[in-house]
Amino acid sequence: MNATDDALTLAIAQISPVWLNRAATLAKVAAAIEEAAAAGCRLVVFGETCVPGYPNWLSVTGGAAFNDPRQKEIFSHYSHEAVCLEAGHLTPITDLAAKHRIAVYLGIVERPRDRGGQSLYCSLVYIDDQGRIGSVHRKLQPTYEERLVWSPGDGHGLRVHELAGFTLGGLNCWENWMPMARAALYGQGCTLHVACWPGSDRNTRDITRFIALEARAFVVSVGCLLRRDDIAPTLPHGDALRAAMPDGWIHNGGSCIAGPDGTWLLAPQIETEGVFTATLDLAAVRRERQNFDPSGHYARPDVLQLNVDRGRQSSVHFQD
Repeated sequence: MNATDDALTLAIAQISPVWLNRAATLAKVAAAIEEAAAAGCRLVVFGETCVPGYPNWLSVTGGAAFNDPRQKEIFSHYSHEAVCLEAGHLTPITDLAAKHRIAVYLGIVERPRDRGGQSLYCSLVYIDDQGRIGSVHRKLQPTYEERLVWSPGDGHGLRVHELAGFTLGGLNCWENWMPMARAALYGQGCTLHVACWPGSDRNTRDITRFIALEARAFVVSVGCLLRRDDIAPTLPHGDALRAAMPDGWIHNGGSCIAGPDGTWLLAPQIETEGVFTATLDLAAVRRERQNFDPSGHYARPDVLQLNVDRGRQSSVHFQD
């Protein structure tokens, strides 16, 4: 299983969700985990809101229209297909992780009961190789039109995890542009940064190498795929959505891996569905930290410090 002190074999699962269908998409996630495990991987990563998909309808339907019945109907379907951890929706995935002793980073649309059970969050779930959920990071700031369907998250999931000698941390999409969110992971010793995206090389091509150089760490960017033909006509307003979407690729993937010196281990993968594997050498991180360590010898905590609130936000606190 390549479990030496200095080596980690991982997989990027660049898949096309069965858009807005939780059960069918989870079946594809399970198949990708099986494939990664068969290839000897210790970790497999998936794109932002892979389950059940990104809210692409907003940009083509006037998503900001207030009290629009069409927006309410599509949102209702989206909410129904979202992942509720408390309901056990990810149990088949955690069981599979335990069976194959493989860790998983999975992007989901989360509908958590601890915030009333109806609001949605763009969440990144880490499942360890024992099948335990180690963290659920809710996106701190949904971007632009995403704010019409996703709620702002909190710092509870700004955590790292140990795996095969590596220290893993992850962020969602444009959170990767937030210097302090990155610094929160660097300060915990992150040596493998997982950046999850909806799926476009225009997002991943530049920032992946930049974060690798800044962090002196491996960076894995992972995205999804989506074509107009992936939008089922049976969805609410499905025919209208298909007609409004651009022809061809909506998300073209762009998944890639950069080493701690900023060089490509895997160049951006475009318009290709599949499981891509690579073996990372932790010694490469040590070599690059010789002259720059952002939270170590090149930090000045006497001048600059970051305070992070990792409490899970709640709108009500009971005292019984």
